[in-house]
Amino acid sequence: MHYEGNIIRPPSEANSILLQVTVGCSHNKCTFCGTYTGERFKIKSDDIIDADIAFAASNCRRQRRVFLCDGDALIIPQKRLLGILTKIRTQLPWVTRVGAYANTKCLDLKTPEELAEIKAGGLGILYIGLESGDGVTLKNIRKGAGPDRMIEMGKKAKVAGFKISITVLLGLAGRERSQIHARETGRVLSAIDPDYIGALSLMLIPGTALHKEYEAGRFTLIEPNEMLAELRTMIEHTHLSKGLFHANHASNYLPIRARMPRDKEATLKMIDQALSGQIALKPEWLRAL
Repeated sequence: MHYEGNIIRPPSEANSILLQVTVGCSHNKCTFCGTYTGERFKIKSDDIIDADIAFAASNCRRQRRVFLCDGDALIIPQKRLLGILTKIRTQLPWVTRVGAYANTKCLDLKTPEELAEIKAGGLGILYIGLESGDGVTLKNIRKGAGPDRMIEMGKKAKVAGFKISITVLLGLAGRERSQIHARETGRVLSAIDPDYIGALSLMLIPGTALHKEYEAGRFTLIEPNEMLAELRTMIEHTHLSKGLFHANHASNYLPIRARMPRDKEATLKMIDQALSGQIALKPEWLRAL
């Protein structure tokens, strides 16, 4: 397989065939992210993508999923993207699911009809980095879209038939807006009503704009108990018709896997127990990105 630059994928795609179709991220301005620093966004050539699919056809027969790396696979022009999906479907017939990241920019570029066509072509799940539902926080981190836009594009993807997995970041708003961030994120998540939610805890990356703000004293990294309190408020204000709320990433202090709405009250009770010291939190040295 041909890989260029940094490769990232959602935790749930750990065992997937990682097919890199784009390099970098077309936005690449988020203050907390250093993944694509210095990388120029581009779509890889059909020759390289075709060779990787052929390699997977011969060597990846035990892997049932494909993830289209990197940050902006959905931004590929419609005809080319459908061609890639067709090759996956015909050359990797054992694959049961294809996933990709999606942002508001690439979702806006596709019409509802084009999204439905992509879904019919085999792309089954989209991962959206909401990060926060708080407009002030989204502006501060230079996400490129506000809460209303996030809701609009999330609903657009859901109407097209995709499974939707949304990532949020605990601690991203600092101390002053921590609870606002939690409540507003719960509100936006409720409005989109995704199938999966993954809550990660912020870990500052040296060299990023947010880390520089932290070093300059303009951003406060909240304590573990504050992150947990933020998570509690977020879950309390999240109302899903049906979905999974995960906070079991390596960065989190308290592993949580709740089926909503069934496990909501039990999860809030467990967080309360952790906040009162009855359940131990993960030590700092065990956390990872």
